[in-house]
Amino acid sequence: MSLPLDTARRVHVRAPGKINLFFEVGPVGDDGYHDVASVYQAVSLFEDVWASHADVTSLSVSGDVDVSGVPLDASNLALRAARLVTGAVGWEGGIRLEIHKGVPVAGGMGGGSADAAAALVAVNDLIGGGLSSGDLHALGSQLGADVPFALLGGTAVGTGRGDELAPALGRGSFAWVLVADGGGLSTPEVYGTLDRLRADADIAPDRATPSVDPAVLRALRSGDAAALGAAIRNDLQLAAVHLRPDLAVLIDEGLAAGALGGIVSGSGPTVAFLASSAGHAREVAERLGAAGRQAHAVSGPVAGARLV
Repeated sequence: MSLPLDTARRVHVRAPGKINLFFEVGPVGDDGYHDVASVYQAVSLFEDVWASHADVTSLSVSGDVDVSGVPLDASNLALRAARLVTGAVGWEGGIRLEIHKGVPVAGGMGGGSADAAAALVAVNDLIGGGLSSGDLHALGSQLGADVPFALLGGTAVGTGRGDELAPALGRGSFAWVLVADGGGLSTPEVYGTLDRLRADADIAPDRATPSVDPAVLRALRSGDAAALGAAIRNDLQLAAVHLRPDLAVLIDEGLAAGALGGIVSGSGPTVAFLASSAGHAREVAERLGAAGRQAHAVSGPVAGARLV
């Protein structure tokens, strides 16, 4: 592929982190993977990615959060995303990616997936790749279940491995308080722990094929925060709390601070607390802050990866 280049051009894309309002995990398959049924919501913590032309493909990372655990080698999802785009269109030039992270690293909020989604959009625009949104979603699905959702944004139901997405009908905005309580958890370790706990206690998943609780979808459609707070659930929370018992203490603190509900997001350790309004979220965040927690009031849903 050869097109006239504006070598000074720098494309900026912003993509959101996510929380899981609901996450049901099916039994482990012969391949070691699980089918899931999830409700994702994109929230107002963002990753910013800039793409520009370079002699060789490279990456730099900064952030408002601790970025020491972010890989800078070929395993980085954003670099992999950039190379998927250039490979798909036959582009042979180098790409410089600059990432500024606002989503906690290894916190169960899909920050790395948001980086990848932003890189897909940014590189496609930078090189005039001409890939459609469907093309980008297909490439994103090669990188992990959360990448297609970071492209889509909003609120969505994910089935299969979590990457078969359907937008969820919703009314209004929901206010959340997020506490990223350090000490990232490994997603494979959390799933493995869940499998062991289920086997040891002879607890089978609710259904062989996971599905979303209708009460969650009704609460979203009506915009009823109290009903949603009563319905949120995450099967991985059992394993996350087993690995990090302090998360149970944190959830109790958030509920005592007035939250309508609390849930470990994804594989954790970020905990999301639902509030009745933006003002209520600020109050809950202040109470948790007074208890020594780093709490952030956010809202959702927000849009997926977009050019800035």
